[in-house]
Amino acid sequence: MEKLPVVKVGGSVEEAVKGEYSLDVAAILKEGWQLTLKSRMSINLGLLTCLIIGMVVSILVSSQLGGIEVAIQDQQSATLLNIIVTLVVYPFIVGVEMMGVFHSVGLKTQPKLIFGFLKRGSWVAVSALLTSTLVTIGLTLFYLPGIFLAVALSLVLPLVVEKKMSPIKAISVSIQATRFQWFKIFSLYLILALAVLVAALPVAATSASELGFIAIAFFLFCLAYLAPLFYNVKGILYREIFGLQMQANTEQGNTINDTFSA
Repeated sequence: MEKLPVVKVGGSVEEAVKGEYSLDVAAILKEGWQLTLKSRMSINLGLLTCLIIGMVVSILVSSQLGGIEVAIQDQQSATLLNIIVTLVVYPFIVGVEMMGVFHSVGLKTQPKLIFGFLKRGSWVAVSALLTSTLVTIGLTLFYLPGIFLAVALSLVLPLVVEKKMSPIKAISVSIQATRFQWFKIFSLYLILALAVLVAALPVAATSASELGFIAIAFFLFCLAYLAPLFYNVKGILYREIFGLQMQANTEQGNTINDTFSA
């Protein structure tokens, strides 16, 4: 059987850890928005599925802890619940993150891609738990270390599944690479966070009035664009910083279903 050629797109890990890449905030936002207009449905359906999985897990686990209200009020129970939900849900969420990565190189995706990386699920779960723990520790010590780590570790999961790195290796590489353009990456996330905040303002302003329903509908409408935009922007960042290697298969066209070859 003829071996399929490997196509490299974007940067590389070797160049990234040396800071040999550049980011254009305006260009990334523009490209991310264009991708979102064409691909938001698959990401939204993937996120909705992850949300349902998270809710089911939360209900099942909290029922063993005395109920959801008891689990939330008790610090130890709340921590345990958060850990379990993180371990279970993130192997699916990484599929949504990879949708953004694939969109950044012109590939179409389907919602069932969230099931496409379960073979790496244990590594993803450990990575998610480690990164969330590091960010939490940083926030409790002082806000700035937590914010720095939240940005610096934001591309760990794609490294685990696409580059097949171990959790520790992915964390190390992500911090080494993102520190060179940390402020630009932070500015991208800040702009998106502010957009969500602006979209939520009508909800807070009309919570006690009859217009509250309209405000909530408006917020959900905005979120249906902003959430996919966030993941598409992350995908572009990953492409520009670490690059992507794919096997070119003309018979399968340009749609990623639930499998991936790297």
